[in-house]
Amino acid sequence: MQMISNDHVKQWMNLQPVTLSKEDTVLETLVLFSEIADKELPVVENGHLLGIVTLQDCVAHLGNETGMLSIMKTDYHAVSDDFSLNDKKAVDQPLYVLHEKTGALEGVVGRAEMTAYYEYVREREKDAQQTIEWLKLGFDTAYEGVTIVDDKGIIQLFNESYSRYVGVSKEEALGRPAADVIENSRLPVVLKTGVPERSQPHRLQGQELVVHRLPIWKNGRVIGAVGILVYEGISEIQQVLQRMEHLQTTDKHAEKQVNQEKTLTRGPTHFDDIIGESPGISKVKRIGRKASKAKATVLITGESGVGKEPFARAIHADGDRSDGPFVAVNCAAIPESLLESELFGYMKGAFTGTRNDGKPGKIELANGGTLFLDEIGDMPLTTQSKILRVLQEKEVDRVGGTSPIPVDFRLIAATNKDLKKQMEEDKFREDLFYRLHVMPLHIPPLRERKQDIPLIIADQLPRLSEENETKEKTIDKEVLQSMFHYDWPGNVRELLNVLERMFHLCEGDHIRREDVPDDLKKQKRPAGTLSEWQERKQKQEQKFEQKQIEHVLEEVKGNKSEAAKRLGISRATLYNKLSRFS
Repeated sequence: MQMISNDHVKQWMNLQPVTLSKEDTVLETLVLFSEIADKELPVVENGHLLGIVTLQDCVAHLGNETGMLSIMKTDYHAVSDDFSLNDKKAVDQPLYVLHEKTGALEGVVGRAEMTAYYEYVREREKDAQQTIEWLKLGFDTAYEGVTIVDDKGIIQLFNESYSRYVGVSKEEALGRPAADVIENSRLPVVLKTGVPERSQPHRLQGQELVVHRLPIWKNGRVIGAVGILVYEGISEIQQVLQRMEHLQTTDKHAEKQVNQEKTLTRGPTHFDDIIGESPGISKVKRIGRKASKAKATVLITGESGVGKEPFARAIHADGDRSDGPFVAVNCAAIPESLLESELFGYMKGAFTGTRNDGKPGKIELANGGTLFLDEIGDMPLTTQSKILRVLQEKEVDRVGGTSPIPVDFRLIAATNKDLKKQMEEDKFREDLFYRLHVMPLHIPPLRERKQDIPLIIADQLPRLSEENETKEKTIDKEVLQSMFHYDWPGNVRELLNVLERMFHLCEGDHIRREDVPDDLKKQKRPAGTLSEWQERKQKQEQKFEQKQIEHVLEEVKGNKSEAAKRLGISRATLYNKLSRFS
């Protein structure tokens, strides 16, 4: 069956048009013109078109008792039924559709029909524009990185997720060869071979990923290729496999066993276990991966509850000391009188009532691995000086001991305090600060990366179901909206606390608006439209990024190459960002 295109005149022509006969008078014809919108009419005899008569001609011959043959014209616009209304020849005048073989008049496309067609075209354009907008939103909203290149390997499309992975903005990536933007890219190979590479391992910015590389074929040739980042690290693949296994489990006892196995198989924390794809958290993960490969001391800063310890554990797990112990000490949770013995250990008989054989401190226990000093801003000055000596001499003195013990560990410190301000107030040693501040890592608060909230919830809800051995629960969109309008002073820790509270208090298997705590309901969205709110949010993120870059530049005394290296971006990217800040 032959398909008729929607722009062909056959789809739009009037099959019963107003016509004239050669005997009609000028006056009769003028009466017809007064009843229709068109300014010309066809003269027809035995179904065949003889010519056309215009309103102007009738007015010129008014008062003459003449027939149509004497005033009609034969230079009308005749077309076949497959003529396209998009054709350049479709001028602003009626079209007369004639049968291809007999020449009989089949229909007319006049002003009314063209108006209907143009309205249809406008609606189609509106629908197409809306579809394009949806595609753009979907392309940029996708948490998977996606890029599309042409047949020369030049990037034509590049979404926000991919931008966060490689540290190059969309604007910088577009129009450049994929090989210059994407580390170890094999898209040029796929363009050459035309063979898809599905579920392939790929190392990008020090991170292990699973990717698809798919050629785009058209008319028998490769015109481009698509690159998709599918899984972030091995742990995400393991989670998918475990969920598939869970779906196949029908027996309740077996389901419980699977949940226990999943809990047991959760090993060390890696960067792909840290949930978040916002620009701020992606940058911190990227710098953290670089820090894990170095041996320098790392200082993690950020508000309380942002998740500093997971980053410390990820740096340890991805570093060359991952086989060694990870020993964490919360300096704010241990009384000052006990902190030194906890850190440095003590010898036999050092204290009344202690173990007879003494006890190694946390520093000794971290030998060969990583020591994580959390809340180091709360450490007393006397203890700070002793920690500084351990870092300098690489040996520790137990309380009550006389012989130093050699130690070899990597130090990661964290604080929610402003150490520079504490230095000014003589609450923190300047020499210790510079010992710690070799590789700074600042974790942004949750209010500056609210787009990560749905990801964190999607990760935590199944965990809560596993831990409580209940059916997995869902969450209402209005609850998420409330969460987006709240500023989260307690950050991720507060979010997890609120989520767990709603999980236990909600009725049934769906968390609803009425389950939201009152303090979240009271906070309103900032004034202005959603787009204005998003624009303000974007400006906040840019302000944070500018502050971070300026801070690093200050540390390296303006050396842009060193600054780019510490930030985990290229020099070109750094210069581009600096030009936008100026």
